[in-house]
Amino acid sequence: MKRNIIRPIVSLIFLGLASQANAGGLYLYEMGTEDVGLANAGSAARAQDASVVANNPAGMTRLEGDQVTFGLQALYGDVDYTLNNSNEKDAGNVIGWVPGGSAFYSHSLNDDLKFGLAMYSNFGLSLSFNDNWAGRNLITDTTLASITLQPTLGYRLNAQWSLGAGVGINYGMFKLERERLQINGGGKTKQDETDVVANVKLGVLFELSEKTRFGLTYTSKVDYNFNIDASGTLPGPNARPWSLPFELSTNAPQQVMFSGVQVFNEKWSLLGEVGWQDWSTFSESDVTVNNFTQSSSLELQDTWHGAIGTQYQLTADTRLNFGVAYDSSMYDDQDNTSLAIPVGASWRFGTGVQHQLNEHSSLGAAFEYLTSEDSSVPEPVALSGSYDDPKLYFISANYSYRF
Repeated sequence: MKRNIIRPIVSLIFLGLASQANAGGLYLYEMGTEDVGLANAGSAARAQDASVVANNPAGMTRLEGDQVTFGLQALYGDVDYTLNNSNEKDAGNVIGWVPGGSAFYSHSLNDDLKFGLAMYSNFGLSLSFNDNWAGRNLITDTTLASITLQPTLGYRLNAQWSLGAGVGINYGMFKLERERLQINGGGKTKQDETDVVANVKLGVLFELSEKTRFGLTYTSKVDYNFNIDASGTLPGPNARPWSLPFELSTNAPQQVMFSGVQVFNEKWSLLGEVGWQDWSTFSESDVTVNNFTQSSSLELQDTWHGAIGTQYQLTADTRLNFGVAYDSSMYDDQDNTSLAIPVGASWRFGTGVQHQLNEHSSLGAAFEYLTSEDSSVPEPVALSGSYDDPKLYFISANYSYRF
């Protein structure tokens, strides 16, 4: 039994470290699991594999024995930044291809008490601007990557109620690159910083009946502290300084997620979800123009998430997933956004298939399309422009094994 426990934990840690990649936005629900095909609908109540360790630790009480789930994912971002000044060189597509991975393990200490371990990355920002774009002395590449290692416990109080709790150990890495001014010798300058921050995740699962259940989770905020000099130089004869608002992109706000699952019959199930993220807390972060003369603030607002999905049992061994989700924008005004944080209200459309290979293992694949509203960047004026019709594409595969 001990060998059966140790092997998946070692594999989990190896996969999480080896396949960690830069997330393509601030908060992403996509972690390479079956949830991708559902647009995350029902994530806190689904509890069909070990990924529930991260989504809602209380849901582990629905899992039998010991289980492990691995997820692999490729994200392609089609996010072009176009300058208002047509005489200057544009930044091009600032995201492109991004790989990712995750791993989850659930262990039954007894019928009612479960231990889980998750390793994943669902928060970050990675942008790569053309090397010869007009703002190369301000920014060419920036990455916030995070790895979360989350040990959890889940306990069944009775036939209807289960509770869960976990501690997230979040390892954050920040990188910023830019071109030096020619008068300073030219070439690239690079800054790297890391930080470790803890947070908590609490979960409740309520099973009204065999066919109806609800899940509620709370995740506390993560506030990374990176010692990065965000001051660069704007184009033009005066080479004025400018500070990028990286304070915003290094905060992960607290959030609440409520999910439900309704099984209608042997073929059809309906999944739903609503969520809230506390982005307005970070509105006080300043953007400074020419450190000695003026400053302005990006106004942020809380965001809301809604998703609905369905599962169809095509055969005894194969089920199909479909989902649609909407997330509001963290910007109060989409005409006043940041060059370094291209986000807006988004729609997600997901589909996937899950196949039971045998009594112990299952394999799945999913695809999701995300389209976001346009973002206008008014400052700095010398680099003002817009992110028009941003799109993200997710391709994922997952594998689960029950011991």
